[in-house]
Amino acid sequence: MFGPLAETLRTRRLVLEPLTVHHADEMAEVLDDARLHTHIGGEPLTLPELRARYARLAAGPAPFHQEGWLNWIVRRARDGRAIGTVQATVTPAETWIAWIVGMPYQGFGFATEAAEALVAWLRAQNVRTIAASIHPDNTPSASVAAKIGMRPTDRTSGDETVWQFPE
Repeated sequence: MFGPLAETLRTRRLVLEPLTVHHADEMAEVLDDARLHTHIGGEPLTLPELRARYARLAAGPAPFHQEGWLNWIVRRARDGRAIGTVQATVTPAETWIAWIVGMPYQGFGFATEAAEALVAWLRAQNVRTIAASIHPDNTPSASVAAKIGMRPTDRTSGDETVWQFPE
């Protein structure tokens, strides 16, 4: 594994728990909304597909790859309910982050709070160059990126704009 190992992170309202295969059972419902895939593509995964995906993510990339996969389930601290995920792909050149919050939980600042916790943790691990790839029409994700201090760049990744923190 390249890079740091995920650990449990806590904020005022959230607990970010390192992803394991068993999380698929509760996350299947959270992610089972086609609207979440409008800008990221694909469609909601079935429970067996989500379990298989989480097994791959938890295992990480092949040891010879120069990247690390860090994934967390985002939970509300007050009741332990899973509401989304955050992730970071750590490479020697830069670290790519992403967040997703289930539709019923959007609009309450959970994505921003989770992304801030992720970035603060990455900075504490000496990760310096952090980027996010956001579709130009994905206004909620662009808003999260802006709130945590990222700015759009001239770079693109496919049809998405690359956002980064100002140097």
